[in-house]
Amino acid sequence: DDARHGDKVLAKITDWPENSKNPFGKIKQVLGKPGEHDTEIHSILLEYNLPYEFPKEVEEQAKSLTFEITKEEVAKRRDMRDDLTFTIDPKDAKDFDDALSFTKLRNGNFEIGIHIADVSHYVQPGTILDEEAYHRATSVYLVDRVVPMLPEMLSNGVCSLRPHEEKLTFSSVFEINENAEVLKQWFGRTVTYSDQRFAYEEAQAIIESKKNKIPAHISLTGKEYEVDSKIVEATLKLDELAKKLRLKRLKHGAITFDKTEVKFNLDENNEPIGVFFKRSKDANKLIEEFMLLANKKVAEFVGKAKGKPSNKTFVYRVHDEPNPEKLAGLQSIIDKFGYKIDTSTRESTSDSLNKLLRDVQGKAESNMVETLTIRSMSKAIYTTENIGHYGLAFDYYSHFTSPIRRYPDVMTHRLLQHYLDGGKPPKATIYEEYCEHSSDREILATKAERDSIKYMQVKYMKDHQDQDFKGVISGVTEWGIYVEIIENKCEGMVRIRDIKDDYYIYDEKQYALVGQATKHLLQLGDEVIVKVKNTDLERKHLDFELIDY
Repeated sequence: DDARHGDKVLAKITDWPENSKNPFGKIKQVLGKPGEHDTEIHSILLEYNLPYEFPKEVEEQAKSLTFEITKEEVAKRRDMRDDLTFTIDPKDAKDFDDALSFTKLRNGNFEIGIHIADVSHYVQPGTILDEEAYHRATSVYLVDRVVPMLPEMLSNGVCSLRPHEEKLTFSSVFEINENAEVLKQWFGRTVTYSDQRFAYEEAQAIIESKKNKIPAHISLTGKEYEVDSKIVEATLKLDELAKKLRLKRLKHGAITFDKTEVKFNLDENNEPIGVFFKRSKDANKLIEEFMLLANKKVAEFVGKAKGKPSNKTFVYRVHDEPNPEKLAGLQSIIDKFGYKIDTSTRESTSDSLNKLLRDVQGKAESNMVETLTIRSMSKAIYTTENIGHYGLAFDYYSHFTSPIRRYPDVMTHRLLQHYLDGGKPPKATIYEEYCEHSSDREILATKAERDSIKYMQVKYMKDHQDQDFKGVISGVTEWGIYVEIIENKCEGMVRIRDIKDDYYIYDEKQYALVGQATKHLLQLGDEVIVKVKNTDLERKHLDFELIDY
């Protein structure tokens, strides 16, 4: 009843008689006026069948949970509240899944705890809370908001490892020596207390300066402050160990994608006022290495028995080897830039892919080559059938470290606890179904995330219509060329019919448009100058005009 002419709505087709040109339907939901920010963001979510509100009964069940940490509960767990513990997260994060603890042992080694929010303690199988989390399977990170997998009371509240609060956690605790070798391991439920919360920028400042002062311009509070010297010492040692772990992975054949993320500065009306790039620095890599370690060791603990596969049902995160045809396609494109990959063996493939990714750093074609390399890879999925993880060069890998935002991690926690309690393996077929669902939802969430970025890029470019931009030809088709602007990574299309200086024809072999009179090539990777010709928010599409090449 609330729908007005011109509104964007969600409709359901109820009938389509044979003799009728149009179907009959009913309006299920009014989204609002096209072009309005919330209307467009909600449309993206609905397009991929992603919910953005929690049913009332799910919210109510979350509210009715017991959040008090009782003496009885603490008695069942390993008490690690006195261990030096801290979190490092993005500055705008609220859902702190993971914390690290650090203790120097008398024998000169280090005890490092990777403490993960104990979501499975609160979200019990068979509850509507669990059903909703399973259905969503993942939090969705859009350009201006997070659509959480769990109600915020859990995701940003009781489960989030906030500073100066006692929390129930599920931990992987390792004894590690100076060479970053794991000598002992322990998995189980714990109770922890975070002494400090860092943003990545703050931890990075400690790593770079090796001092305990956090400057005002990067501090979370906006004021300069001093960090406890024990935390500084722990951060520096963890960074040192993380670098050693990373080096080992790379020597073992892991492939490193340091893909740049596009982020927007938004004003209070969610209008984009600037674009910036998020790059992974030492502090990000520190967290990443210890999360990878926990994920790997948990999978090995369950999946391996006396050096052989254990045949226990488990949720693995697997990544198949790249498809040879896709690699051949990549080679034929990068040939044009003078790069080579050697696909003769598994080792040479990963070595030469790493070399390629190193060599393109800082070049105009870097983003395009990185994107094409990622596309030549297989897609990582969840499954009970372990085939290892090609990209990380691990034989066993799972997702254990983010149960607030990924349902497979909740399943991993439950199965790990089940085996720690001496339980028998449950039926794999049921878990395989759960894995497939989670992989499918992850793909949908990724598409929605990409669409929200594209939407924001179009919105941003709308305000820069009279500007010339330097770009790189990122795609060539028979109807035109795609150009990615170097300074903000916005991609748009120059239609073949709009290129006026010659009559161009698409040459598939050369990845180029060829001018018939001048024989001029517009080739993949070429630098060009473009201007915005048209912005289409509905289709999230940009049309460019070619100014110069």
